[in-house]
Amino acid sequence: MAIQYYRDTLPNGLTVLAETDPHAATAAIGFFVRTGTRDERPEEMGVSHFLEHMVFKGSERRGPVEVSAELDDLGLDHNAFTSHEMTVYYASGLPESILAGTEVLADILRPALRTEDFEEERGVILEEIAMYADQPYWVLMEEAGERYFRNHPLGFRVLGTTETISKLPVETMRRYFDQRYASDSVAVAAAGNVDFAELLEKVGAACGLWRPSGATREHPPLALGEGDFTLRRPNLAAAYGVMQMPSVDLLDPRRYEASLVAQILGDSEGSRLFWSLVETGLAEQADASFDPRDGVGEMSVHWVCDPEASDEVESVIRRELDALASSLCEEDLVRSRAKVATSVTLAGERPAGRMHRLGANWTVGREYATLEEELARIERVSLRSLHEYLEAFPLRPRMTGRLLPEA
Repeated sequence: MAIQYYRDTLPNGLTVLAETDPHAATAAIGFFVRTGTRDERPEEMGVSHFLEHMVFKGSERRGPVEVSAELDDLGLDHNAFTSHEMTVYYASGLPESILAGTEVLADILRPALRTEDFEEERGVILEEIAMYADQPYWVLMEEAGERYFRNHPLGFRVLGTTETISKLPVETMRRYFDQRYASDSVAVAAAGNVDFAELLEKVGAACGLWRPSGATREHPPLALGEGDFTLRRPNLAAAYGVMQMPSVDLLDPRRYEASLVAQILGDSEGSRLFWSLVETGLAEQADASFDPRDGVGEMSVHWVCDPEASDEVESVIRRELDALASSLCEEDLVRSRAKVATSVTLAGERPAGRMHRLGANWTVGREYATLEEELARIERVSLRSLHEYLEAFPLRPRMTGRLLPEA
């Protein structure tokens, strides 16, 4: 029996999605909340990620020890993450355990948000912020994000800042939860050896009394920053750099072309930047990435090198950016298309990967497409369509940032 796609919506607006495969050895479940850092106000920056932590502090029925013990006893691999676009809670494991795991996740997604837990977890978040402040790459990337997106919430820090987390009242989190974790802002996505009728019944019983809020995502005007900046830190053994430039958003069909351009330019092996910088020993790391978001996309280049080689590395990168469009050939297309298709297929082979693709697509409003349909779209990328993408989005950095040792 082939993989079957199902979708239904509870009376309260909560969506349930699944790709079922009765022959799969495992199953996966995820609760996708359509909220993230970009939905915060400046003074509450970091509340989405903080709330993710608080969910695992437990509900009125379960404390944190019981939550962890139950999921572990079920043998489920479980975790959560927060991004600018969404917050996701997920678990995967044997099919006979997944429905019980669904009930546990549904329960903690109505967290108690106890004041004493909140104050305890505030300290954990502040320690996490301090830890990342000691990592040069993240120091540079957070500064670059703030400068590139300027006052737009896409430039907010996912963890928040020491100031915003220190001042955040628990009442603000409770209001944020009521508005953003409402039933019409949540989808339950499942994949693998799952019976959809049983899943729908389980989710209905666990989440049927959740209330909708009508929350929507705002898209404030976006004026991208531009220019260069240099940060300096003592005792750095390496130089770090980033270049940022516009690209297509999550819903743009040219996202496949953008993915292939990033592969050709800066894949970890066999790319333009690999051969010109890493293979030659000029840089320890040099890569490119495509980051599509809701309403805007970003192409970026990152590098790590000896501080003495920083200027030369940057010059080589600019040369490769300028030359890419005119040097594209059929071999580039075939190789990059195969790599992107392989990556998509490997993720889609496992129920956990299919579950994440289902939920993420719902979160951004993308229509359902089978894995086979997505692979067919990758196969349709041509040299002509790559050139058309590069004409619309030339590889000209708007923002260049560096983190160097103190002079």
